[in-house]
Amino acid sequence: MLVGIVAISDDRKALGIRLAAPPVDGAANEALCTFLAEQLDLARSAVTIRSGASSRIKQVGIAGDAADLIQRLSDLL
Repeated sequence: MLVGIVAISDDRKALGIRLAAPPVDGAANEALCTFLAEQLDLARSAVTIRSGASSRIKQVGIAGDAADLIQRLSDLL
């Protein structure tokens, strides 16, 4: 479930997402990538975890045209 923009520390903000998948054997990471791909109407392979695979806060890489992706993310919010 997409929560929206959340404060994570100091002046930093992030996209908040809640998942039901357990953080075991990469299940939550896989669920996150699948969720984002579905929401942005992208192939699952377009979404990767760039850093934070074992952390609650992650950096995600999304392949595609930056302007198009920004518009798709804005539409979700």
